[in-house]
Amino acid sequence: MSQTESLDQAPVFQLKGSMLAITVLELAHNNLEALDRQLAAKVAQAPNFFSNTPLVLALDKLPASEGAIDLPGLMRVCRQHGLRTLAIRANRIEDIAAAIAIDLPVLPPSGARERPIDPVEVVEPKKPEKPPEPTIKPTKIITSPVRGGQTVYAEGCDLVVIASVSPGAELMADGNIHVYGPMRGRALAGHKGNTKARIFCQQLSAELVSIAGKYKVSEDLRRDPLWGSGVQISLSSDMLNITRL
Repeated sequence: MSQTESLDQAPVFQLKGSMLAITVLELAHNNLEALDRQLAAKVAQAPNFFSNTPLVLALDKLPASEGAIDLPGLMRVCRQHGLRTLAIRANRIEDIAAAIAIDLPVLPPSGARERPIDPVEVVEPKKPEKPPEPTIKPTKIITSPVRGGQTVYAEGCDLVVIASVSPGAELMADGNIHVYGPMRGRALAGHKGNTKARIFCQQLSAELVSIAGKYKVSEDLRRDPLWGSGVQISLSSDMLNITRL
C-alpha cells in the first residue's frame, strides 16, 4: 500500500462534544435603538461581561404584528457590545428567510428552561479611611515649686515647670519635660514609650532622669562634666545623651 493510500484512509477530523455555555438573547420587541441603549447600560455595569460572548438570537417570541426584523442590523448592534452571533432561533418565515440569506444557522424553538442572567455589579474597593488626627493636648505648665513627695504627670502632652524641683519630687510626661529652675528630683519623659521625647533643665542636679524607660541615676549623672549646668537630654541607640543647652 502506498503512503498516499494510507493517508486517504486515515481520519482527518474528529467530532467532540463541548460544555461551552451559550448566551441566548431573547427579543420581545423589534426595536434596535432600544436594544442598543439597554445593552450599553448592561456593559456600563460590567465592562467585560459581554467580551466576545457567543450568542444565539432568540426571535421566536417576537409578535407577528411587528414585521420582519433587520437581522444584519441586529447582529451589528450585538457585535458593538461584544456579543458574537452564532445562530438564531426563530419560527416566523420572514426571520428564517433573513437568516438563510446571510448563511446564518437557524435553530428550532427551544423547550428548554432558560434563566435570565445579569452582569455582576462591580463593587469598587473602599478607600482606606484616613486615621483620625491625634488629639493634641495643651502643654501642662506648673508655676510653683514642686516639693518632695509630689508627683506631677502631664498625660499626652509636654510638661513645663517654671520653678524648682526638690529632691524626692517626681515629674512625668508623655512628651518633653522643661524645668526652668534647679532640677533635684526625678524626671521621666516619654513615659508611654516616646523615644523622641527630651528633657531640658537649667540646672542638672537630678536624682534620676529617664526617657522611654532608659534612665540614669544621680551616681552616673554626677560623673558627667555637665552636672549642675543647663542641659538637654535625648535618647539615641538606647543610650541617654547629655549635651549643653
